[in-house]
Amino acid sequence: MRKVVWAAQEVGVPFERIDAGGAYGLVTTPEFTHLNPNQLIPVLDDAGYRLWESNVMVRYLAAKYGNGIYPDALPERFDAERWMDWQQTTHNPAGRDAFVHLIRKQPPERNEAAIAASVAATEPLLRLLDAHLAGSKFMLHDRFTMADIPIGCEIHRWWGLPLKRLALPHLERWYGGLLQRPAARGVLDLALS
Repeated sequence: MRKVVWAAQEVGVPFERIDAGGAYGLVTTPEFTHLNPNQLIPVLDDAGYRLWESNVMVRYLAAKYGNGIYPDALPERFDAERWMDWQQTTHNPAGRDAFVHLIRKQPPERNEAAIAASVAATEPLLRLLDAHLAGSKFMLHDRFTMADIPIGCEIHRWWGLPLKRLALPHLERWYGGLLQRPAARGVLDLALS
């Protein structure tokens, strides 16, 4: 949900947020299942047009409402798409176990081997991002785009974990810049849960 909230705020479209899933429930109701048969959050309803899958929603909001974050040129657009898909299919799965065990589970339920494997899988990806950002202000050179949103949320999640942080100056500089964006408020400044 964080990505979609940030994207909506970034493009300036008003929205109503309805919390669901986890402690809020709702996702197994017939009404919600009609919106998303996967029974997962988030779901976007834009005047009756409904979407699920957070990165798709970011793309949709960027394309429809713009504000400069949706690249017009195909090479730039697909560079952004590549980084968004990389976040979803590579970076997120690598860090998932550390997040689940350190944030969502109580200490007696934690699997230290799963946490260690997650850290081992994620640290090379963080180094890859740091190297990419060595010559760029944002994921696509000097321009903030839709690609920065999912990766920014992923770094927020990883750096919110009680783990020793690698020294990654370019990634830290980039993330520090994201924290200054007004549209990132209510997303990157919230504690993990």
